[in-house]
Amino acid sequence: MLISLAVSNYRSLRDLRLELGALNVITGANGSGKSNLYRALRLLAATAQGDVVSALASEGGLPSCFWAGPEQFSRGMREGSEPVQGGPRQQAVRLKLGFSSEDFGYLIELGLPRPDSTSHFNLDPEIKRELIWVGSAWRPTSAIVDRKGPLVRVREGRRWIGVSEQLQSFDSLFSQVADARATPVVLELRERIRDWRFYDHFRTDPEAPARQVPLATRTPVLHHDGRDLVAALQTIREIGDAQSLDAAIEDAFPGARLAIEPMGGGRLALAFHQHGLLRPLSSSELSDGTLRYLLLMAALLTPRPPSLMVLNEPENSLHPDLLSALARLIISVSASTQVWVVTHSSRLVAALGGSERCQGIELDKQLGETQIPGRGILDMPTWHWP
Repeated sequence: MLISLAVSNYRSLRDLRLELGALNVITGANGSGKSNLYRALRLLAATAQGDVVSALASEGGLPSCFWAGPEQFSRGMREGSEPVQGGPRQQAVRLKLGFSSEDFGYLIELGLPRPDSTSHFNLDPEIKRELIWVGSAWRPTSAIVDRKGPLVRVREGRRWIGVSEQLQSFDSLFSQVADARATPVVLELRERIRDWRFYDHFRTDPEAPARQVPLATRTPVLHHDGRDLVAALQTIREIGDAQSLDAAIEDAFPGARLAIEPMGGGRLALAFHQHGLLRPLSSSELSDGTLRYLLLMAALLTPRPPSLMVLNEPENSLHPDLLSALARLIISVSASTQVWVVTHSSRLVAALGGSERCQGIELDKQLGETQIPGRGILDMPTWHWP
């Protein structure tokens, strides 16, 4: 489980550090930075996929992702007695992301390259530093893998051993030096991060992937766009927790029953039986809210639970009466999987807040900077940037 997350110099997250629990509920007004926090976590996940540079490019490039305010706020700026203005920079401009878990921690620093007249890619981000350490916070004595520029070193006892001297500036150490023998911790951490799952705005329009009837194969992990919903539900029935699946349906839709029926040719059809109807409804006939609830249910009840699952605004299209049932399902899943919920719904927040595992994180923005109201520096988790 992740126990802390730190982000520096990314959009409105000038210097944000979060202490995390089993169930983390992120709230705040529009523009407070919820989406930036969500995207920062996705950027961390992209490092293990080897596409953090392309992920930043899709956001408009690294310069547009940097914090746009002053490097530091003076007391007068915060009190309004003097204008907000910049000054000479004391440090190099870096976008920094990192987390610590119950055993290992990881951080990455990205910056712009030095101008090179021979290249047309002078706005491509460079990975300046990567570190893996043991324990809750980085210290020089806790580091076990250290990447500076093209050089990657691994600690063996009291010595540092070089394992690569030619790592490209756009390649993460996860994509180049993850080896079961030479660097097992890099491989283990990479696979752990790759296991994170993000579900963001399932489509429910008439052409949505979840309403189609594709060829079905065993699906222990629902695709992020829900295209294999029916196969995922049947997989839960066969190798997962079918009892919890039925209970979740009954909790949300009393008297309803979900069936998966073969159509021939390897295709499966969803049949949603509701009290009072003479025939079941197919996936193309379901309301947007019902379809979205089934998608969230299939994601949460996966037979292959991840270490981290992130749900971004799961309340969209759901009737308010479904939020309590969704909250109970999320709370149940958080016993075995760390869950993030980014939400605008006060009703969902209240329902999730009834769990002792729930940790509410309310974001606010002051002078363009995302902060957690009422939290001072002593309330933040221990964190050090090298």
